[in-house]
Amino acid sequence: MSLTSYFMEATYLVASILFILSLKMMSHPDTARRGMFLAEGGMFAAIVGTLIGAHIVTWTWIIAGLAVGSIIGAWMAVTVPMTAMPQRTALSHAFGALAAALVGVGEFLVNIAELGPVKRGALGFEIMLGALTTTGSLIAAAKLQGIIQGKPIQFRGQNLLNLSIAVVMAGCFFYFWFDPSATFVFYTMLGVAFVFGVLLVIPIGSADMPVVMSLLNSYAGLAAAATGFVLGNNVLIIAGTLDGFSGFILSVLMCKAMNRSITNVLFGGFGSAVGEATSNAGGIMREISLDDAAMQLAFANRVIFVPGYGLATAQAQHAVRELAELLEERGVGVKYAIHPVAGRMPGHMNVLLAEANVPYSALYEMEQINPEFSSTDVAVVIGANDVVNPDARDNPKSLIAGMPILEVDRAKSVIVLKRGQGRGFSGLENPLFFKSCTAMLYGDAKSSLSHLAQAVQHV
Repeated sequence: MSLTSYFMEATYLVASILFILSLKMMSHPDTARRGMFLAEGGMFAAIVGTLIGAHIVTWTWIIAGLAVGSIIGAWMAVTVPMTAMPQRTALSHAFGALAAALVGVGEFLVNIAELGPVKRGALGFEIMLGALTTTGSLIAAAKLQGIIQGKPIQFRGQNLLNLSIAVVMAGCFFYFWFDPSATFVFYTMLGVAFVFGVLLVIPIGSADMPVVMSLLNSYAGLAAAATGFVLGNNVLIIAGTLDGFSGFILSVLMCKAMNRSITNVLFGGFGSAVGEATSNAGGIMREISLDDAAMQLAFANRVIFVPGYGLATAQAQHAVRELAELLEERGVGVKYAIHPVAGRMPGHMNVLLAEANVPYSALYEMEQINPEFSSTDVAVVIGANDVVNPDARDNPKSLIAGMPILEVDRAKSVIVLKRGQGRGFSGLENPLFFKSCTAMLYGDAKSSLSHLAQAVQHV
């Protein structure tokens, strides 16, 4: 083995260790930021190790790809707002999966005769997972951006159609596995996988997008791992496997948090029923003035903020931190209740609040904070809807029955910040808004919080 080969393997080992450590550190908010830096370092080491390899024929396309990718990445980092982070993440999944699929096509065109049964199988998985993840991620991004309607798109015979396409795709895979010279079958498998990705995601509504995001991340990781098997690249196998299985575990945990069936999400709503939304909501929504809300907060002993996607839309994370600091200066105990699927991607609220320098010690998960609502003076709900809907707990006929929620209705007083009287992703009315303990403060969340902060200062 040459010195270059030793150096390449050493960088791959370093990259693998950094990936594992980064994944471990990202499991807790206190160390997540450092974990991201380790992951970046691991990717840099992997790229360096790959680029010094003797297998490179020409640098032209490599340099061009690095330049174009760096420009696009830098532009997205600067221009994409935090509110669009979920759809940007979905696009990243699509790009990564498309890269895996294109590598698979390249290997098929150049080296298929040299691939044994194991690598041919890996190549088939790479093509299928890469293709379906590409189109599935694009559909998810379009739904999150509002280009495609967020509610589930379902039609008669959809389950049978999805199952038929899956069978055709699997049949093409096995045919190609036994006969690698079957070019038509290979490209049919590729095309069917692209179609399957679309049909996999369109039956899933926006309310389930956090699970879809983590699941697509898992698919992209497994496609990368399959690419590593085909190319004989160890670091790609390790990184893809870590990404794939951690994403799948996260999907299972999020399904549990939403009381969703992982099989339904895995197969794009297969077996799901489309029913009428039922709710225990009734009465009128009581509106509160800004001054009255400020008075309640200023003289409270304990306040819990409950952020939702409305906080992200209004970019109100800095405003809520400023209000919280004013309350703390008055001796009010302040905490933040974080539902695992609040927002439109895993950890969405954590990322937003971390950007506003909200201390990690103030963030509490659902299991930690729910017992504290009964002793809380004011719970402030900022743009959250389904994750605080008591129907999930109290109404067995509700479409979200059984979904664990933040039990804000047990607080002594609840102030809900909303733009209007609209419903959440699920389309269900929320009985919380009609309860006697709840008052509605309408308007843009960022503006409302800023005005509340000013009013609290004058109390």
